[in-house]
Amino acid sequence: MLDFSQDDMNTLVETYVIPWGINIAMALAVFIIGLFVVGILVKLLGKALKRTKLDNILIEFVQAIAKALLLIFVILAALDQLGVDTTSFIAVLGAAGLAIGLALQGSLQNFAAGFMLLMNRPFTSGDYVEAGGTAGVVVTIGIFTTILTSPDNKEVIVPNGLIYNDHITNYSKRPTRRVDMVFGISYGDDLRKAKEVMRKVVEADDRVLADPPPTIAVNELADSSVNFVVRPWVNTADYWAVKWDITEKMKLALDEAGITIPFPQMDVHMQKVEN
Repeated sequence: MLDFSQDDMNTLVETYVIPWGINIAMALAVFIIGLFVVGILVKLLGKALKRTKLDNILIEFVQAIAKALLLIFVILAALDQLGVDTTSFIAVLGAAGLAIGLALQGSLQNFAAGFMLLMNRPFTSGDYVEAGGTAGVVVTIGIFTTILTSPDNKEVIVPNGLIYNDHITNYSKRPTRRVDMVFGISYGDDLRKAKEVMRKVVEADDRVLADPPPTIAVNELADSSVNFVVRPWVNTADYWAVKWDITEKMKLALDEAGITIPFPQMDVHMQKVEN
């Protein structure tokens, strides 16, 4: 049995217990105060970013990254108070980060693409876009993926990297759109009469904008028809309704005016072969 004298106990307390106790208390103080300061800094960062009118998703994302980095700094500071060699710890973190980065290369690409999409904002929630090989209404822009709703109400999840590296067509970005339609009439019909009928159909629709004026012109002398282009301008929200309505009304109006809309025909000649 070990026999400790009072002097030995005093030496043990002065040499180890008190210094370690002080170090532990200081480390806890650094950690607790650090958590408090991190919370304040993250909130201040959020308030500053909101003044820039950035997307809320981007603000929350930046706050999360800043909080993680600040917490790592606080943990390292607390470990340093305990006398831990943080240099080797930082090296281990760096090596681990490199390994994780190589393993999650695709995810990091989507992560970076999501950040750029949130920064540049080529589209936002509610826009109808064509990107990443699909089209639909944007539901949300996430950190790794973007969720779209297709016209037939299917949910499509597209990786952000695929969207950012592809062409992006935003059909909702502009307030107005041009409706492009083609109508063919027979070569034997009156061009001027057909053009007047088309003009009346377009002008009768209140949703068609006067400025810029609609275009109605002969565009092509095709194999079996004379093709007119009809291009009215409408508000973006009215695009499909106007396109469908004018297409139907144009057919009825041309029929009523006695103007023929030709369709492809094939003449088959049969030759009798004598034996």
